[in-house]
Amino acid sequence: MFVRNTLAAAITAVALLATTGCAVTRDQSTVGEYVDDATISTKVKAKFIEDKAVAANAIKVETLNGTVQLSGFAKSESERDQAVMLAREVKGVKSVKNDILVRP
Repeated sequence: MFVRNTLAAAITAVALLATTGCAVTRDQSTVGEYVDDATISTKVKAKFIEDKAVAANAIKVETLNGTVQLSGFAKSESERDQAVMLAREVKGVKSVKNDILVRP
């Protein structure tokens, strides 16, 4: 049991270091900023999932230095506007770039 838990912890640590190590090469200043950006993206997606007016699977969320970029497709202008509003509500979001296209 101890060996299994230790192995799981080691694999998790390696995965975390590997993914955050890649982020620093994407011109971000620190690993902490990458973690913050990933947290913001996750929180925005969670808000989309909670809100039945927004199709969470149709809108992509990416965050860089607190700027959230939304892309993908919405069924209406109101869905598009709702997605932007939800993203702006997340703590740590500095700005939202809206690249969502409305598909009739």
